[in-house]
Amino acid sequence: MIHADDGILSQEQRLMRDSCRSFVDDVVTPFIRSNWQREWDMSPGERLPGSILEGAEAIGVRTLGVPEEFGGIDLERETEVRTFALIAEEIARGDSGLADKLVQNWKVSIVIRQFAASHLQEKWFPRLLKDPKFLLAHCLTEPRGASDRWLPYNVPEASMHTKAVLDGDHWVINGRKQFISNGFDASLYVVYANTDPSVGMLQGTSSFLVPRETRGLTVTKCNETMGCRFMNNGELVFEDCRIPADHLLVKSTALASAGQYFRAGKIIQAAKNLGVGVACFERTADYVQNYVQGGRILIKHQAVALRLADMATRIEAVRSLVERASKAVDEAHPDADILCNMAKVYASEEIMKVATHALELHGGNGAMLEFGIEKLFRDAAIFLHMDATVDVSRMKIIKTMFPATAGKYAGPEN
Repeated sequence: MIHADDGILSQEQRLMRDSCRSFVDDVVTPFIRSNWQREWDMSPGERLPGSILEGAEAIGVRTLGVPEEFGGIDLERETEVRTFALIAEEIARGDSGLADKLVQNWKVSIVIRQFAASHLQEKWFPRLLKDPKFLLAHCLTEPRGASDRWLPYNVPEASMHTKAVLDGDHWVINGRKQFISNGFDASLYVVYANTDPSVGMLQGTSSFLVPRETRGLTVTKCNETMGCRFMNNGELVFEDCRIPADHLLVKSTALASAGQYFRAGKIIQAAKNLGVGVACFERTADYVQNYVQGGRILIKHQAVALRLADMATRIEAVRSLVERASKAVDEAHPDADILCNMAKVYASEEIMKVATHALELHGGNGAMLEFGIEKLFRDAAIFLHMDATVDVSRMKIIKTMFPATAGKYAGPEN
């Protein structure tokens, strides 16, 4: 399989990639292959052993984005997103759920680094560093508002249903969040809520830092997803949840500020797709060169060889777009938003095709749980709906390219 060109990587990036690759090959993949039943354990806390997160801690990839002054790995800012993408691909090659767990820590750490007051950083970053099982979560999606909000529907009636009201020296939060990555077992949440019902979402949404132990916050369930099951997606309810006033991160314009989270997030999402695709290719290439059908190894059958070539080509095309988009984000290029959404859409759909080839080239074995290929297929399928659906992402691409003529999708047309 073609990997990222070493010539364009810094020494730090090469070392981190190689450490992740060894961790995946020596620890993650053997665990996933030997313990495939644990994915279906209905006690979510028992699925992924703590030793896996401890291993991620040992190679320094659990706390990326945490400032060095607090003991984190302070990546070179001019290539930070490219480094995130490189590492996310390697971890997802072992397991996309584990990659999701770690990615949330990276992305939320960026938000805290950027917007939290110094005393909050001094309180929470050391706790994150101290406990290898400490996870972070970003709480935006609600039962009646998800990907569509990012078009955005900037009218008052489409505002967050979760509300926050200032009461003396505390904010009181009421509402519900669903489909939250790491939501079931995170220790600290960034929560978005409406603080001004009279205006649109972009002017009336604020963000808050909410510790798990806060009275009035209840983690109600772990969503049993079809893929990425080693990341425990959760639902949360806020009932008169009181947090100190200084736990406000961004007042009123939190959604606009969240670009700090979502641009990097879409790149990392595409990179996780890429890692799953690489795993599909590696496993399939090994299989077709060793499995005999019709008196010859599979790769000697022309139809099989053509599919394998198609898989490799799609993967390389995805990698090229991810690299270009991540470079655009790092360099604050004007086309960064368009390229981020293009990378998310393209990776979601092309890696799904790669996973389909992998499933079919394994024949009956591809459908067997213990063989592990159907897991990769399920993991690829769920990416179509993560970090916005592909159709909403396409709408955002067109709105960015043609702002004067593209539809508003909500509210009156001018």
